[in-house]
Amino acid sequence: MLWGSHNGSLELRSEGGATRLTARFPYGRETEIAAGRLEVIAPRAFRDRIERGEEIHLLAGHDFNRPLASRSAGNMSLTDTDEALVIEAEIDGGTSWARDFLAAHGSGLIRGVSPGFRVPRGGERIERRGAGILRTIASAELFEISTVTRPAYPEAQIEARNWQPVGEVVQRVAAYAHSTRWR
Repeated sequence: MLWGSHNGSLELRSEGGATRLTARFPYGRETEIAAGRLEVIAPRAFRDRIERGEEIHLLAGHDFNRPLASRSAGNMSLTDTDEALVIEAEIDGGTSWARDFLAAHGSGLIRGVSPGFRVPRGGERIERRGAGILRTIASAELFEISTVTRPAYPEAQIEARNWQPVGEVVQRVAAYAHSTRWR
């Protein structure tokens, strides 16, 4: 099954033994963190650590003891745009937690991504919104992105794909124009 949305996604592909992950964490989307507490991450809020090339990890469940990829290992890259943070990584199934993540994802149990960050002084705006509040994060120090079962930002979801076309399938895939493929 192929799932995609312009709001956010995470995609896994198995090709030649390697599992490639592509994810988009969309900016500018409000979410309700708790009753009456809304939050939105402004475009390019994570840019500082990304542009400086600092270490950022892809983790299973916000657990630094279960890394899936990292910038320093050379198996993860981040692209920061005005619309979204784009994550690309190669997952090696050589660890028990990576195999667990891939199996849980394949079973439909893990479907979200969630950024782990710290907001520095002056990096947020708080405003009243009716009976609640809206927190806008304009600047944050991104340390990790995690695969999770229930993301705070539900638009940042994941889907697994095994894509190893053969024979006639290769010809059909090649015949489709790029504009008709999901991105």
